[in-house]
Amino acid sequence: MATDPLLFTFFLIFTSAAVLATIALYTRQPMIITYIAAGILLGPSVTGLVSDPTIISNVSTIGIIFLLFLLGLDMQPSKLANMLGNALLVGLFSSLAFFGLGFAVGFVFGYTVIESTIIGVAMMFSSTIIGIKLLPTTVLHHRRTGELVVSLLLIQDFLAIIVLLVLTGGFVEDFSGIARFGKVVLGLPLLIVFAWLFVKYVLLNILTKFDAFHEYIFLVAIGWCLGLSELATFIGLSHEIGAFIAGVSVATSPISIYIATNLKPLRDFFLVLFFFSLGAGFQLGLLGEIFIPAMIMAALVLLLKPIVFHGLLRSLSETDTNSWEIGFRLGQISEFSLLIAFIASAGHLIGDHASHLIQATAILTFLLSSYIVVFRYPTPIGVSEKLRRD
Repeated sequence: MATDPLLFTFFLIFTSAAVLATIALYTRQPMIITYIAAGILLGPSVTGLVSDPTIISNVSTIGIIFLLFLLGLDMQPSKLANMLGNALLVGLFSSLAFFGLGFAVGFVFGYTVIESTIIGVAMMFSSTIIGIKLLPTTVLHHRRTGELVVSLLLIQDFLAIIVLLVLTGGFVEDFSGIARFGKVVLGLPLLIVFAWLFVKYVLLNILTKFDAFHEYIFLVAIGWCLGLSELATFIGLSHEIGAFIAGVSVATSPISIYIATNLKPLRDFFLVLFFFSLGAGFQLGLLGEIFIPAMIMAALVLLLKPIVFHGLLRSLSETDTNSWEIGFRLGQISEFSLLIAFIASAGHLIGDHASHLIQATAILTFLLSSYIVVFRYPTPIGVSEKLRRD
């Protein structure tokens, strides 16, 4: 009897990840690296057992959507507005500094001005997945460190959306790009108002009436999350921002705690796929040609991001300890950087070498930044009992 290709692929992914994760736990390594390693080993560059990681990559983005939805579930709207206001200047100035870093390194290694610009833009952002995944629940929801990490990531995500609009909308060619930008500016507040009204007058009434049926609550929560995510993309925003707004809109309801608890396993399932697809999509054949610039770029990101965030946060009277911790937790580049590299490469703005430079820097900073955080700060996957917190 023939084996279903998708089922066999899932078998390979999760079995290999489980084996490597077991080794990682015995050797006190962060498990995130095992998912990437499994992708590299099973992907086209090594064994080729998973020859087309595109499908897995598309499915894996659901993990990021659920991650932002669960985060929003514990964010009171008034508290969120205060957080974003405090972090706005830090987010903007840090992004400018990291853009300059990426552009300089790209230009020094002989990339064109456009390629260096794209490389610089890709360095501006930190990983939402790494930043939030490695925060203990108590820190994420109830402490100043978690508030600032979330605020900075949200500001960066909005900047990333603007960049993606520039890459795909052609602002400089005609008025269509300007129209799309205006659509985003108007669409964001309208989406927030719609979510608030729908939850207040429709969703909460339904959930209250049928709260005894837990399966129904689970289905409605997933439908609301994915539905608002799709609506967000329709008006020019991202799935992630739509999911976050969906979570915030339900945050004032007591049912949010139940929803958050029951969606965590589903989130983790898709996040494993995300990191696997990251490793599987990397072409090892180009590594020799981009190795030196990628190593230099990754080293500078890991070194300078904590320093820049520390300096900016200290200028806002943040404590020295918190400033360093936030800097190290955001000391990598982002999954948005990978998306920027893909779109820019598909649009022939950058070549394969520049695209893989961004990808290699992302993988290196994901791995090394995870090591730094896991061995230095409390995380849900801490390598010792003292640092393991959730």
